[in-house]
Amino acid sequence: MMGVAALVVGVGFLVWAYHQAVNPPPPKICGSPNGPPVTSPRIKLSDGRYLAYKERGVPKEQAKYKVILVHGFDNSKDMYLPLSQDLFDELGLYLVTFDRAGYGESDPNPKRLVKSEAFDLQELADQLELGPKFHVIGVSIGTYPIWACLKYIPHRLAGAALVVPVVNYWWPSFPSDLASRNYKKQLARDQWKLGIAHHIPGLTYWWLTQKWFPSSSILDRHPTIFSKQDVEIIQTMSKIPMPDEHKIRQQGVYESLHRDLMVHFGKWDFDPMELKNPFPNNEGSVHLWQGYHDQMVPFEMQRYLAQKLPWIQYHELPDSGHLLIYHNKLCEAIFRSLLLGEECSVACNSVPH
Repeated sequence: MMGVAALVVGVGFLVWAYHQAVNPPPPKICGSPNGPPVTSPRIKLSDGRYLAYKERGVPKEQAKYKVILVHGFDNSKDMYLPLSQDLFDELGLYLVTFDRAGYGESDPNPKRLVKSEAFDLQELADQLELGPKFHVIGVSIGTYPIWACLKYIPHRLAGAALVVPVVNYWWPSFPSDLASRNYKKQLARDQWKLGIAHHIPGLTYWWLTQKWFPSSSILDRHPTIFSKQDVEIIQTMSKIPMPDEHKIRQQGVYESLHRDLMVHFGKWDFDPMELKNPFPNNEGSVHLWQGYHDQMVPFEMQRYLAQKLPWIQYHELPDSGHLLIYHNKLCEAIFRSLLLGEECSVACNSVPH
């Protein structure tokens, strides 16, 4: 009898431990009794969620160009951008960044999809009265909302830029040998991370919080993922005060970081490489920026994507890695190219083969 009781207790403990491991704690919603305070302007979306935003540059009423910039993984609306006020004034640029769902001070979206990110962005533009058309820029994993905009709201876009866009290895148009070869170039921890996010997303929280095995090179800040230029940029940024950095994960890592991975590396409703040119009459342009030494996003896959979508203007930078938007000259080049159609004045497109 005692043996049966011990077995029941043991099984019960294992079930409890499994439940604790795979089920994340509830998010700490900003503005709720036990949540962080709301300190930023926010809009209320049609589904009742709140979206926090930050405005920079010239007043939107005086702006020649209105741009919405979408932050990447483990970042927020307060992301550092090496743009001077003189440049904002010269371009007549109004720039708005926002916390994507679950990040910073924006409410989580347990139903988040690639598609829903585009409509969050559109609602932000409408409530801020940016007009019928606006430009969009996405960075790293923050480019899946831009792909969604190109799919679902192309009529609202004046132009778009995808900066070091993270690829989904399971997009159907990628040849299996190309995807497999580049997938296996990653550290084992990242192969596991992406495989779990794609095939068994319910274990994503467990994988990224367990302590037995390394789980993510980007969360571990593993040195192999940074190029020489990336390291120089990190050294420069380390000297710049970022007082709001602590807010990025303040509502919890599951609805911000983990859901980002599950959405981006999950199954999409469309294949980006089957998109049509949103500007058939050259009334706008789409740009893709890639660093040749990017250790997180393989340049081979970006080249293939650019070949499949010849209407995208592809810029491959021979000396750059994943953090190129934080390089002052490259950041300026991204905006000038998108808004003014200027050719990149820093070394672009001259890459080894």
